[in-house]
Amino acid sequence: MDERELVRYRGPVYDSERWRGFAFRPGDIVISTPPKCGTTWTQMMCALLVLQEPVLEQPLSVLSPWLDMLTRARLDVVADLEAQRHRRFIKTHTPLDGLPLDASVTYLCVGRDPRDVALSMDNHRENIDFAAFLAARNAAALVDGITPDPVTPPPGADSEWQRFWAWVDDDTPPTESASSLLRTLRHLQTFWDAPEGADVVMLHFDDLRADLEGQMRALADRLAITVPEQRWPELVHAATFEDMRARAALTAPDVQSGIWRDNERFFHRGTSGQWRDLLDDDGLERYRTRAKAIGPSDVIDWVHRGSL
Repeated sequence: MDERELVRYRGPVYDSERWRGFAFRPGDIVISTPPKCGTTWTQMMCALLVLQEPVLEQPLSVLSPWLDMLTRARLDVVADLEAQRHRRFIKTHTPLDGLPLDASVTYLCVGRDPRDVALSMDNHRENIDFAAFLAARNAAALVDGITPDPVTPPPGADSEWQRFWAWVDDDTPPTESASSLLRTLRHLQTFWDAPEGADVVMLHFDDLRADLEGQMRALADRLAITVPEQRWPELVHAATFEDMRARAALTAPDVQSGIWRDNERFFHRGTSGQWRDLLDDDGLERYRTRAKAIGPSDVIDWVHRGSL
C-alpha cells in the first residue's frame, strides 16, 4: 500500500531510519505519539487488552519496545519483536509520514494540550540521568556497528517560565527536534492528513482522564479484541495513572538502562490544565498567536479542545 518516500526524523534520542526494512505482521499495532502526550499510558492499555492480565510479567518497554530509540541496539529490538508470539504493539515518536504504512497494521496517536506537554517535558528532562543515557546509547551503537553522533546536554533556562517559552518558540525543524510546539503539532497533523487506506486511531489525553473505561472499551472495539466482561474492572484499574506510577519499575520506559533519576517521577502528575498556573492573560495571548501561526486550525481546535 505504501509507495511514499518516508520523511526521516532524527535526533540524539531516536532515528526513524530504523523502521526501514522492518517486517510487519498482520494485526500489529504501532503507537505513534508526540512525546509526553500519553505514550506509555497507551502502551499499557494495549498491553492489558492484548494480554488480558492486570500484572505485567515483563517490563512494558520490553513488551512494547521503542523501535527507533537509540539506547537499545536495533538488532536486539527486532530480535525481541520477532520472538514475540502475542499481538505486537510497538512504540514510536515518529510521525506518520516517517513510518512505513501497511494496511494490516493499526496506527494509534494520542493528542494532549501542548501547554501541558511543555510542562511535562520540563519535568521529563530534569529526570534524565544524562550519563546513563549516553552509556546506553554508546553500547547500542557498538552492537549495531555504527558510530553515534556526538551529543551534549541541552542548555538549561533559569526558570519554568523561560523553559516553557523556549519550547513554544523553538523553530528547530520537526525532522530534527525531540520535542517542541512545532514538532507536536506536526506529528498530529500527519495523522490528521493520513493517506487513504491507513488504519489510524486518534485518542485524546483528556478523554483518557475523563472516561478511561469507555476509552479502553472503544479501543478494544477498534482493535477487534474481545474482553470477557468480568475482566474489565481489574484491567481498567491496572491502566490508571496511579497504578502505573505505583509499579514504575515495570511501567516506566527503558528502566533497564537506568536512565531515570527516579522511575516514579516519570509519572509526574498526568493531569490536564497545569498550564493555568503559569500563563496569565498576556501569556495566553502570546501562546495563542504562536500556535495559530504554525498549526492548522482544525488540529489546533482539536488538541486544545476549544480552549485556545
